[in-house]
Amino acid sequence: MFDKLSNAFSNVAKSLGEKELKEKDIEDIISELEISLLESDVATEVIDGIKSNLTEKLIGSKVNKKEIEHFVKQSLIQNISNMFDEAGSVDILSNIKSKTNPQEPYLILFIGINGTGKTTTIAKIANLLQKNKISVVVAASDTFRAGAIEQLREHTNKLNLKLVAQNYGSDPAAVARDALLYAKSHKVDCVLIDSAGRMQTNKNLMEQITKISKVVNPDLKIFVGDSLAGNDTVSQARTFNEHTDFDGAILTKSDADVRGGAAISIVAVTKTPVIYIGTGQGYDDLKPFNKDTFLETIFGKPEPVAEPEPVAEPEPVAEPEPVAEPEPVAEPEPVAEPEPVAEPEIIESSNDPFEGIKTDDINNFADLYNIAPPENDKEAYELAKKIRKWIADGRPK
Repeated sequence: MFDKLSNAFSNVAKSLGEKELKEKDIEDIISELEISLLESDVATEVIDGIKSNLTEKLIGSKVNKKEIEHFVKQSLIQNISNMFDEAGSVDILSNIKSKTNPQEPYLILFIGINGTGKTTTIAKIANLLQKNKISVVVAASDTFRAGAIEQLREHTNKLNLKLVAQNYGSDPAAVARDALLYAKSHKVDCVLIDSAGRMQTNKNLMEQITKISKVVNPDLKIFVGDSLAGNDTVSQARTFNEHTDFDGAILTKSDADVRGGAAISIVAVTKTPVIYIGTGQGYDDLKPFNKDTFLETIFGKPEPVAEPEPVAEPEPVAEPEPVAEPEPVAEPEPVAEPEPVAEPEIIESSNDPFEGIKTDDINNFADLYNIAPPENDKEAYELAKKIRKWIADGRPK
């Protein structure tokens, strides 16, 4: 699916990655991209936008040559992704379940030309709603094409649904109004309205659709287009949108689409989202359009982003242990010098020079030192003085 579009984008990314970024080379390769996109059913105005955006990013860029291919690929992805984001999205199931007035049925009008699979798409949507507990009635407002009512009745019979129809040639707006009144009276949640599928250039067709819109005021208008019709589908979508201002598109036969340009072009040209894509003939072959899946199909799975290696935190530097200041050395206490022993005073005024000295000390001193008795007072005083010193010295032998 979408192989051609995938190859177109892949080739331009590789080609630019093999060249130096000179303006002439860029112009040549962008021209090749333009041809490939045209072949992939991308609308001209969409191609111009892609070319302009890519050229602007490339010229004068300082991207490393080895990273050019990745840079171009990411630029293309971002450009197309922005287109889808700007178109917004439509969630039919949520819209129906959250309608402001539960007493009023939710009306969906389907538009598009014959042969696109519009009738089958209505049946697929009805099947989807039933599976989500939403009651449905179908209005056969294509009263122009022969066999249109019978084809729709065949689907509603298989799905056990009520079909509101009139004769061929009846007013399509009147059929739609009958279906609305039936839904109100039977408390049906949703009305699916078919419409005539003539070519978009048919003025009467556009007037019929405008009248239906005025009479029943649908909550949602959906364009149904054939993916395989390529640029014709884009042209149809542009014209229908100018006259009806539809809210979104459903692209049928997407499983067989190898080009893929219709989805991008319809979104870019009409500024409305692709809501569903048809992937087969079965009632369950209807998938919600997913932007990420679409981009992955074209560009491949996104490259894993290498996580930055963790930066090793520097080991904490141990703070130096505080150096203990030396304790102050206590200065030695001054040693008290021994007080001098007072020598016994010699009291010369005393009449007895040996007063206070024991007789034993006098005798022991005299015997020890063989001292003769004093012959006068002076010698007596001198001897008494020596004895007192001897006593003070501890009576040495």
